[in-house]
Amino acid sequence: MQRSPEQSFGVYVHVPFCITRCGYCDFNTYTPAELGGVNPDGWLEALRTELALAAARLDAPTVNTVFVGGGTPSLLGPARIVALLDMVREHFVLAPDAEITTEANPESAWPDFFEAARAAGYTRVSLGMQSVSPFVLGVLDRIHTPNRSAAAAREALEAGFEHVSLDLIYGTPVETDDELLRSVDTAIATGVDHVSAYALVVEEGTALARRVRSGELAAPDDDVLAHRYELLDERLSAAGFDWYEVSNWSRLGGECRHNLGYWDGGQWWGAGPGAHGYVGATRWWNVKHPNSYAEALAGSVLPVAGFEQLDAEALHTEDVLLKTRLRQGLPLEVLDADERERAKTVVADGLLVADADRLVLTPRGRLLADAAVRTLLG
Repeated sequence: MQRSPEQSFGVYVHVPFCITRCGYCDFNTYTPAELGGVNPDGWLEALRTELALAAARLDAPTVNTVFVGGGTPSLLGPARIVALLDMVREHFVLAPDAEITTEANPESAWPDFFEAARAAGYTRVSLGMQSVSPFVLGVLDRIHTPNRSAAAAREALEAGFEHVSLDLIYGTPVETDDELLRSVDTAIATGVDHVSAYALVVEEGTALARRVRSGELAAPDDDVLAHRYELLDERLSAAGFDWYEVSNWSRLGGECRHNLGYWDGGQWWGAGPGAHGYVGATRWWNVKHPNSYAEALAGSVLPVAGFEQLDAEALHTEDVLLKTRLRQGLPLEVLDADERERAKTVVADGLLVADADRLVLTPRGRLLADAAVRTLLG
């Protein structure tokens, strides 16, 4: 498995545990009732084995970013979140300026968690806020109270984290414009330096999908979603946040370097049940269930469920798709002659603007980024 030394390299660790399943979520997560086998300590031991096998396979690359996601990493508690990072350090060399992020849910992250994580070397916390409206939280099946997410963000800042992010979801059927803006204003007032905002998507197989299908809830409306995006973008911009990816805003220096690695051609090892990795031109994904994951690693076998080799066409498509979403834009040199010709149409339609040697999404283009990419690629 060959790795390009000039590209950023990250380690993503997937924590598969949640207390309850949110109605909109289709992530690879498991509640205690769904496990029936592996507990957090058993999962950590399996993870240690995977990290050792990964480092041997990769010849111990220098790691620029580490991201602990889920699921709910904060359910691990202070001691385990520290042990997890110690395992990464045991098998990989971290760059002196490595960005090290953990996700956390407000209802399971408290001052002792933030203090332990910061002391261990974590540099960034990403908190799931979603909304401050009790009605919206209820529809989403979120179990934290409306005020807890802002309090958790302040606790993380008080623990010494310079970079704290809050995640919002907009477009829930019961949400109003005022409720969205209250959520955005609350996030801004905490003093965090990063906000992510995602349109509600109804994923098949979720409780939310069943409620929409039965007529209990209306499906998200595309025009409403576009309007809400414009509202939050205006509010965040006025508060000193700049968009750097279609769904992400930050104050100066607050960008998430790990996610930028995904969007800008970096490579990473994905560890944990269901995690995806990408090295060289190979993408792979692990078995999903924590029990199957642990069983494979008990035999010192990488828990890979499948893989694919990306050819030149697939790599090019991903390059265009991902780089177009960034504020820095898509370098014209990435496009072939036919795509440059088609780019003129997208510019004429007002979705992209030519900026020196790059194509950058306009405000309207951010609402229609996928359509712009489809036209470019033909």
